[in-house]
Amino acid sequence: MTEPSHWLPLTEENVRKAYDIIKPYIHHTPVLTSKTLNRIASSPQTTTDGQLPAAAQPKINLFFKCENYQRIGAFKVRGAFHAVLRLVQEMGEEDVRKRGLVTHSSGNHAQALALVAQTLNIPAYIVMPTISIPSKIAGTKSYGARVIFSGSTSQEREAIVERVIQETSAILVPPYEHPDVILGQGTAGLELAEQVSELVAKRPELSVHTPHTAARSGGGGGGGGAVLDAVITPLGGGGLTSGTATFFSESPATRVFGAEPSFEGGDDCRRGLAQGKRIETVKTLTIADGLRTPVGVIPWSVISDPRKVNGVYAVTEAQIKDAMRLVLERMKVVIEPSAAVPLAVVLYNEEFRRVVEKEGGEEGWNIGVVFSGGNTTVDVIGKLFADN
Repeated sequence: MTEPSHWLPLTEENVRKAYDIIKPYIHHTPVLTSKTLNRIASSPQTTTDGQLPAAAQPKINLFFKCENYQRIGAFKVRGAFHAVLRLVQEMGEEDVRKRGLVTHSSGNHAQALALVAQTLNIPAYIVMPTISIPSKIAGTKSYGARVIFSGSTSQEREAIVERVIQETSAILVPPYEHPDVILGQGTAGLELAEQVSELVAKRPELSVHTPHTAARSGGGGGGGGAVLDAVITPLGGGGLTSGTATFFSESPATRVFGAEPSFEGGDDCRRGLAQGKRIETVKTLTIADGLRTPVGVIPWSVISDPRKVNGVYAVTEAQIKDAMRLVLERMKVVIEPSAAVPLAVVLYNEEFRRVVEKEGGEEGWNIGVVFSGGNTTVDVIGKLFADN
């Protein structure tokens, strides 16, 4: 990757510059809305016995950034293209091709780097856990990358990566642990802010705010007006969350939140924030397979800054499945479990919902939800819901 002396500062301006670089290579994914999910999100949630224990009742309108329609089916191509194109700018195309690229990933970054490598005619070595979803392995191989298998933990993956580097001199393109990757991921937030502003300008009824109150509340993400009160993203290694927070960091009217699975300690970032230090290892087999890694050092430097990220919340496996089911059945949109985690927080995490109720007041919040990817299969979905 680019050397530290060439690292770009994590700023909104550099997210915009990253967007200019990668725009020819990525899809401009849509933003969808749902009256049904707005209604559900704005209703008190019941307990398993049907009781209503002083549940929060925030007013929420949702805007879904559909990165499940992105190339390779996930946002990861944004960071991968930016990182490699910056690498080519610094080292030269010939040297990068001679050495090749290497990374480790459970699936989405794997496919993203494989696509980038194929597009730019660069060899790629991809280290993937043996438990990766078969369709993600097949997708990675389909782009011509060499797949090398490893254990499921980040330490096991990284050990294989080091061996590949020693044997081939390939250049590591990490899934999240680099400013170039983070800036690329932040472009999803840039698009989201602009798209929501355009939607609300054409259809003011989509917003919880009247035109008068929206204008009074100030800027909201790259000059788009305070249309989005909050954005919530899935959080694994932290590249998407920190990139989104970087874009909105100069727009205090838009809050940024992260969403994690709680299963087997998958909520390492949430726990780390509570303890005041980053948790370095995670070993979880949550159904949100894209979020099984610990938050990285560089993403942590952004996420742990309360001026940039307002909080991280976690949900259970059952809540993730419930949110995924709603998206499949009510919106007719296919997403993978990791992508359902932010919506699950909005719908079912009472702590988060009380924040929205308190800070949003009677008017409420417009919340952007990033559907990070859609790389799943009919077989996987069938198994997930077989017992429901």
